[in-house]
Amino acid sequence: MSTTELPPGWEKVCLGDVLLRVEAGKSFTCEPRQARPDEWGIIKVSAMTWGTFNEGENKAVPEGREINPAYEIQAGDILVSRANTRAYVGAPVLVGNTRRRLLLSDKSLRLVPSESIDKRWLVHFLSSPVARDFISKAATGTKDSMRNISQQALLEMPIAVPPLAEQQRIVDTLEDHLSRLDAAVRDLGAAHRKVFAFRKAVLMSLVPEDSPESWEITTVGEAGSIDLGRQRHPDWHHGPEMRPYLRVANVFEDRIDTADVMEMDFSGVFERYKLEPGDVLLNEGQSPHLVGRPALYRGQPADVAFTNSLLRFRARPDVLPEWALMVFRRHLHARRFMREVRITTNIAHLSSKRLKNVEFPIPPLEEQKRLVQRCEELLTDSDALERALKHGLARAQSLRKAILGRAFTGTLVPQDPKDEPASALFDRIRAEQAASGKGAARRARSPRKTERATKSGLPPAPFTAATSAPVTTIQQEFEL
Repeated sequence: MSTTELPPGWEKVCLGDVLLRVEAGKSFTCEPRQARPDEWGIIKVSAMTWGTFNEGENKAVPEGREINPAYEIQAGDILVSRANTRAYVGAPVLVGNTRRRLLLSDKSLRLVPSESIDKRWLVHFLSSPVARDFISKAATGTKDSMRNISQQALLEMPIAVPPLAEQQRIVDTLEDHLSRLDAAVRDLGAAHRKVFAFRKAVLMSLVPEDSPESWEITTVGEAGSIDLGRQRHPDWHHGPEMRPYLRVANVFEDRIDTADVMEMDFSGVFERYKLEPGDVLLNEGQSPHLVGRPALYRGQPADVAFTNSLLRFRARPDVLPEWALMVFRRHLHARRFMREVRITTNIAHLSSKRLKNVEFPIPPLEEQKRLVQRCEELLTDSDALERALKHGLARAQSLRKAILGRAFTGTLVPQDPKDEPASALFDRIRAEQAASGKGAARRARSPRKTERATKSGLPPAPFTAATSAPVTTIQQEFEL
């Protein structure tokens, strides 16, 4: 947005121009559990991930560690996630009522704006498409699983600021629209849970735990063969026999997503890993509740292999691949696979050895055909409903972006020529910054007052701006 495009009374500046300071904590080794009410805790990035502050997402500070209560989180704080996934790095929250004794971590930042900026307006701006796009481009890191946004990059974010009175009108209108949209999303979510429960009930009834006497009760390893896909390696990113392959990101429940199929060199080994129609693929590594998620390969994409993030089940002649898929879907919804996994760094792994020992019921072939047909009949409508619900959620996300986009381009509410212009706000903000001694960025001194973490006793009253760590810079690194 250029200056000539700004609505009347607005000013285009950088985020740093509306802040008095940015505060950051410094984490240390904590206990792998939530802090009790009488203990100090350090927030995790998940406390700021979902749009509202979740005080339960914290780790307990070990007893005896020295604590500086100046870094305690207070109601009214604006927090952003400095390090997170690509989708959530820089995600902002406005803290409401919260428990005491929670501290900033080194992966969180506290933004302290001028009193001439409405905090709710600023948090909504940081959630807007223009801000999210800026953060996504400014974030650094080689992996999407953990991106970082520096304080300096945040401070340089462009921001178009309306008059204070208009900020407040924007917030009131925005929150009215978003509250209605949130209610619709909750209804869609409730409907989706009912579809999920119906699907589970269908699978559990058609593949019962107590099988009829006419059924053969065996194991997965006896019902077919199990193979692990090929490991990926940088040396195979290029080569003479480049072939497409499926990985865990392609395999969903009863669905293979072909939108992002990658390739690597399978020289001399392609036939070993080539998929055949009727193969069932299962997620070998996933979140615990999704491990073992199965899909049936029906021939598309053609001439494709698979990697070691997947397991391949190839049924014996008297087992229909569609029946095998039903059995695996039943086990997924019954969380049967979770009893066989091992977990490393929050990822559950289902080894071929453990999968082979999982029970596998086999009805007579004609009974398999009848049950597969019945399952398709029952789930066809629920699958269509689920697609409609997903479309509704996607539309809700688009509407949210559109509403936020209008809010921060001056088209959500009308301008009032009687409002004090934003230029007057910045005269006051510059005076506030001068009074606080804001100057060139430098590290603040470590706070002097600390408290030793104990199991009992109340913490001292939170420091005020006058008694806490120095506030002479816009960037501060807090020592805990």
